[in-house]
This record gives sequence, structure tokens and C-alpha cells, in this order.
Amino acid sequence: MSVDVLKRVPIKEQDPKERAQNFEEVCLGYDEAEAMEEASRCLNCKNPKCVAGCPVSINIPAFIEKIKEGQHEAAYQILSESSTLPAVCGRVCPQESQCEGQCIRGIKGEPVSIGKLERFAADWAKANGVKPEPPKEKNGRKVAVIGSGPAGLTCAGDLAKYGYDVTIFEALHEAGGVLVYGIPEFRLPKDAVVKAEVENVRSLGVKIETDVVIGKSVTIDELLEKEGFEAIFIGSGAGLPRFMGIPGEQANGVFSANEFLTRNNLMKAFKGHDTPIKRGEKVVVVGGGNVAMDAARTALRLGAEVHVVYRRSEKERPARVEEVHHAKEEGIIFDLLQNPKEILVDENGWVKGIRIIKMELGEPDESGRRSPVEIPGSEYEIDCDTVIMSLGTSPNPLISSTTAGLDVNKRKCIIAKEATGATSKEAVFAGGDAVSGAATVILAMGAGKAAAKGIHEYLSAKA
Repeated sequence: MSVDVLKRVPIKEQDPKERAQNFEEVCLGYDEAEAMEEASRCLNCKNPKCVAGCPVSINIPAFIEKIKEGQHEAAYQILSESSTLPAVCGRVCPQESQCEGQCIRGIKGEPVSIGKLERFAADWAKANGVKPEPPKEKNGRKVAVIGSGPAGLTCAGDLAKYGYDVTIFEALHEAGGVLVYGIPEFRLPKDAVVKAEVENVRSLGVKIETDVVIGKSVTIDELLEKEGFEAIFIGSGAGLPRFMGIPGEQANGVFSANEFLTRNNLMKAFKGHDTPIKRGEKVVVVGGGNVAMDAARTALRLGAEVHVVYRRSEKERPARVEEVHHAKEEGIIFDLLQNPKEILVDENGWVKGIRIIKMELGEPDESGRRSPVEIPGSEYEIDCDTVIMSLGTSPNPLISSTTAGLDVNKRKCIIAKEATGATSKEAVFAGGDAVSGAATVILAMGAGKAAAKGIHEYLSAKA
């Protein structure tokens, strides 16, 4: 088979009209022949910039070379040396701005589909019963991990490989953190992918205790002083939603994206389970990030006409290009350079519309993006019955407020060293969204990986 090395092997996807009416995975992935063909495009660079672009430093040329040779188990084990969640990362990581963005092949053509190849190797391993190689021996020393999201699972998996006796404490009834409650089924299947990845972490010897709320069920200090843990990693995420503070925000029919997605993803409201959520006929989602795309595409699948209102332009929108492309294909309506001023409420306290003002871009703000400025006299109204606010999240202060000596910043994010995850409290480390605020899955994984190394060095020095 001849290969056009300048172009990627196309990836199969559900038809937009069909997928807009179901919660099945949009991207169907490569089969073996397609994966091997795409792998053959890799230049196997001696100085692979793609590795430098990966927050968990996967040996990308090595695992792709194994796929090219048909050695898929070897490819998976190379991935597993660096990544605890390859099937997840292959689906939801922003490869275009990380590994693929650095790909040399992309200079004169299309970069290698690194993410889709990672997904192929991980899915092949699951289909063939292949697990990560277990740690050779345990050292008997106990470490606690708070939160079973991407940061916590990564930290726990790496610590288990170092030989530690690791227990994850999860506040919800199911492990996975944002992977189960935040990212929709059509992007990240829960049973086929997330549960399988969690089980792989368990296969390393990690114990997971659910329904344990740190700060209420037990405190950080109690884990250290009474439960025999020698170190703790806090990877509790950032699940506290933000709102705009505009009139009408307390009306029935206004949701945070977190609540909307959690009820649909973790509690299966989309299947009619007993966790009722309003299935709006006309929904407005406020925001421009990946979570806004997830909420909008979920509402669409529940039968709504969906508008996404975002105060900046297409260029400034932070959502992944692929997610925006899929949303447009499915029929989401984008109202850019527009911002809500008021949510309109009927006599019974329910949303009946939203008042919008048009914007234009002014000077860049502290993030480097051009600040939106209102255009006087440009206000208008959109009729709707549901508004979903997707404006970012911040950490819940429960852990920091119940832990003596743990410093936080003005946003209630835990202050931790980037290189090691060490906090102001001895033996306590932190990483992921609990430190950075809401960010990507792979950045949280990178923080969990760095903290596992930091904990190992800390405890080794105490041995």
C-alpha cells in the first residue's frame, strides 16, 4: 500500500446527523492496518521534539515504531512506562498544541496522528487482555492520594511502580474524577475506557476507597497522625463553579456546566435515571472552552436547539479545534463577540430568555488575549428556557480549610512547587486543578507524575 507521507490516514467518525442524536463515541479510531500505515509516516527523529511537547514525556517515536512493526503489546508497555491513562489521553488530550504541534513531519505536511495511535495501542491492549507491567516489589510504606481524577490516578500509579502501598480516597461513589463526571460519553466512554483505565491502576496494587470526603469523613492531619500514611498527595481537582453575578442567575433553569454534565455523565440523567434535569428546548451555553463544548453538545443530544454565547472571537476561543469542528458539524449555533447582561425570568421563576450585548475586542488583558469591550446600544434578547454557565471552576476550599499549615492563594488554589508538588505542609504534596485551577487532563497527569517523583525523593531521604 502506497502512503502519502504528507497526509494523515483519515480517521473514521460517526455521521454528524446520526451522532447528534446519540451518546455513542464520535471518533471510531484506527483499525490495525490504518494504525500501521499512519505509524509508517513517523520520521523516528533522533531529537524528537514531540517528546518535549508531551507533559508526561512519553517515548513517542519508540511506541510508534512498535506499532509500525506490528508489535502492539510492546507499544502499549512503552506508553505505560510514562502514562497511566493512555486510552484517555488518546481521546481527550489537546495533541494539536502539544506533541503533534511539535512534530517535524508537520512542517511540510500534516503531523503524525500521535493521539490516535496512542488510542489504538491502548484499545488493542484492552481488547487483548494486556495490562501494565506490575511493580517488582513493595516497600511497605503507605501513601494516600486524595482524588481519583487524572492527577490522582497518575500519581497513585507511579507511586505503586516505585513500590509504595497506595490508597486513593474519592469523594464520589465512582472513581475517575472529571473523567467520569465531566467529559461526556460521546467523547470518553465510561465503561469501555475510564473504568478499564481505573482497573489498570488497581492492577498495580492501588486501593481505591470511594464515598470518602476528605475534610469531613477524615482530615489530612488524621491520615498522617492516626492512619499511618507517610505522605499525602492532594489531587482533588477544581469542582466549584463560577458564575457571572448578573440578574436572574438564581432562576430555575440556570445550571453550572459542572452540575449539568455530572447529572448526565455520572448519574445517567440522559438515560432517564432518577436524577432529574431540565431537558430544555432552547438552551444557551455561556463560555468558549472545552467544557462549554461538552455541555452544548450534550444539550443538543437531549433534543435542544443550542446557542453558544462567547464574549471573544473565534481566534481567542480556548476550546480544542476538533471539539469546535464537531460542534459545528452537529448543528450548534455560535454567537461570538457577545456577552450576557441579564437572564430573563417568568412569573413562576423559570428562565424565559437572556439579554445579550455585542462586544468588540480591545487591548490584550493579563492573559495576552484581547479584552472584550461592550458596544453601547447593541443589546438584544434570545428566547430560551435553559442557561448553562461554563465560566471555569475553582477548588473547593474544604480540604485547605481543614488542614493546618496548608497555604493557598487568593483563588483558593493550593500553593505547590511545580517540580515536586511539595506544599507548605511537610509530607503533603499537591497537583492538578487543585493547584492550577481548571486545566487539561494531560497537564493534571503531568503534575501527578511530578508529585509522585517528589514524594519518592522525599520518603527516600527519610528512610
